[in-house]
Amino acid sequence: MLLKTFGWSFVVTAVGLAAAVLYGGWTAFGIVAILSILEISLSFDNAVVNAGILKKMNAFWQKIFLTVGVLIAVFGMRLVFPVVIVAITAKKSPIDAVDLALTDKNQYQQLVTDAHPAIAAFGGMFLLMIFLDFIFEDRDIQWLRWIERPLAKLGKVDMLSVCIALVVLLITSFTFATHAHQHGGAHIDKAQTVLISGIAGLITYLVVGGLSGFFEDRLEEEEEREHEEEEEARRTGKDRSAVVLAGKAAFFMFLYLEVLDASFSFDGVIGAFAITNDIILMALGLGIGAMYVRSLTVYLVRQGTLDDYVFLEHGAHYAIGALAVILMVTIQYEINEVITGLVGVILIGWSFWSSVRRNRALAAAEGKGATSDERAEVSSGV
Repeated sequence: MLLKTFGWSFVVTAVGLAAAVLYGGWTAFGIVAILSILEISLSFDNAVVNAGILKKMNAFWQKIFLTVGVLIAVFGMRLVFPVVIVAITAKKSPIDAVDLALTDKNQYQQLVTDAHPAIAAFGGMFLLMIFLDFIFEDRDIQWLRWIERPLAKLGKVDMLSVCIALVVLLITSFTFATHAHQHGGAHIDKAQTVLISGIAGLITYLVVGGLSGFFEDRLEEEEEREHEEEEEARRTGKDRSAVVLAGKAAFFMFLYLEVLDASFSFDGVIGAFAITNDIILMALGLGIGAMYVRSLTVYLVRQGTLDDYVFLEHGAHYAIGALAVILMVTIQYEINEVITGLVGVILIGWSFWSSVRRNRALAAAEGKGATSDERAEVSSGV
């Protein structure tokens, strides 16, 4: 099971590290290894959240997530994305941007750094909306009940998460503008960039998340109808493609996963520049890490880990909220990537331990012959 799930990750690791040695010797080998670990540590919460969505998708779309999705994640976000950012911000053609990345690495790094406010605002708002919609939802199982119970009641107010996100964006852009004005106004236009990018992130979340939710609500009805059509096709001898069988719901959930992965990868891509400005080494290291995140996602789904450790998803969403705040703060202040990684690891580790304690308490309650109400109290949160 382990080899089947992580097999391709092991292969990509071996090929990537070998390519690094051929490209830049053992120094490059060390850099790629460090980048791989950085990506995995920053993206573990991504895997947990992905697993919660992926388990709703059929086997075909899970395979698409591991094939086409990996190509998008590795080559799109880790290789093409930084080049596109440079092409847009520096008003260069993609070919010139690639040439710049290979021939003038310092200038390339500077251009990506200059684009960071827009990247951070877009990704920060997208991730913040994910966290807010999760925390305002009324759910049977609550991790930190003293926080989640009152917030679930507040969540009954329509569009509350959007209002809070917009307030955060306004405060962030205003703070950035004030800071720029105090320094002569040289970067005052970037306050507008932050505002526009943040709104774009919010719109992206609402469109993709809204479509995903709409089709997810219709998923059961559609699957039943498609099952009937499949049976009819078998009787008549006609073939139906797997893509049609997968349904619109799975497609939009896949699209939502890819946008989610893109938002998660922002901090990894930007953080990678603290280690190297060589785009080849960056793509190798972050690509290897992205493969492990994909494999870990599938492993969590197939093992039913989220069902056994029910607070893991909560911890991952709290980590998302922390990452959203960190991204918005980094518009003006530098935050070490180690801190970013540790926050996520601590929150997920805490939620895992809480899940273990809950499972033990449930087992003990059942052993003592506790009533269903008493078991429900133990089960619902800490």
